[in-house]
Amino acid sequence: TLRFQEQLVRAHQEDPDRENELLLLEHAGVYTIGRTRNHASLHPGSVLPFPVHEINRGGQATYHGPGQLVGYPITDLNRCGRDLHRYVTTLENILIETCARFGVQARIREGLVGVWVENRKIASIGVGVKKWIAMHGFALNVSTDLEWFGLINPCGFVDRGVTSIERETGRTVPMDEVKKSIVTVLSEKLDVKIYNK
Repeated sequence: TLRFQEQLVRAHQEDPDRENELLLLEHAGVYTIGRTRNHASLHPGSVLPFPVHEINRGGQATYHGPGQLVGYPITDLNRCGRDLHRYVTTLENILIETCARFGVQARIREGLVGVWVENRKIASIGVGVKKWIAMHGFALNVSTDLEWFGLINPCGFVDRGVTSIERETGRTVPMDEVKKSIVTVLSEKLDVKIYNK
């Protein structure tokens, strides 16, 4: 997925008129950590049950796995004022509105990136930018097995938990419904067309 994103970023750099693109998927179990020298969030020396990959996004360690919707919007930030902060805030608002559609009241927390339900993180955001083309994106816990977060300090936090739409609502939400909502809200908020192929 990382290699594919890098190919798309290069394609955008070569063709400024290329439409923004969105990859939506569920990963097999994996831990990732962003471009930071501090790897304390991975509990150095501990043995983790899934591979660990260092990638070129912002942020500390997190878990990706089945039941988590991962979105990689390949977005030309030249079209939205080269404002990375505004872009991240837009992603947060997309996730908040998506959660609301499934009965979960999520919000932004001052000074923290991501989307929260009280003191529990329901969605993470980590972005990488190359020549104003954004890659990476967000991870929304839909029906994720939250146990695997307990083996790390997710996003570097030791005093906050994680949650999912399923945990907050007490019911199973089909992943396809969440994907459709994300696509609808994202196309409105980022003012892009999403093509189904």
